[in-house]
Amino acid sequence: MLEEFREDYVRTARAKGLSKQATLWRHVLRNALIPVLTVTGIQLSALLTGTVVVENVFHIPGLGSLVLKAINNRDTIVVENVVLLLATMIIVVNFVVDVLSAVIDPRLKAHDI
Repeated sequence: MLEEFREDYVRTARAKGLSKQATLWRHVLRNALIPVLTVTGIQLSALLTGTVVVENVFHIPGLGSLVLKAINNRDTIVVENVVLLLATMIIVVNFVVDVLSAVIDPRLKAHDI
């Protein structure tokens, strides 16, 4: 946010007569949210896939213990389905991040996504 306040477009908006709060909401916050949103999407994807390890370390029943039992029993169908589920969840998270980025930043057009 502090870096965005030093940008030329913020000074231009302030020079045109926008209040500090209006400049914050209309210009600064929108541009500062895009990297935060991107990092949040990456972290959420890592959190989803990291549950497999956490469930096994703490002996929590879930997808992690299911996939390890399936690997030990050589049950490839269960392993494939769990991997497909995790991949689908990551794709959905990335899609939501892309759509929210396009909503937040009007410079991103539909053909850029």
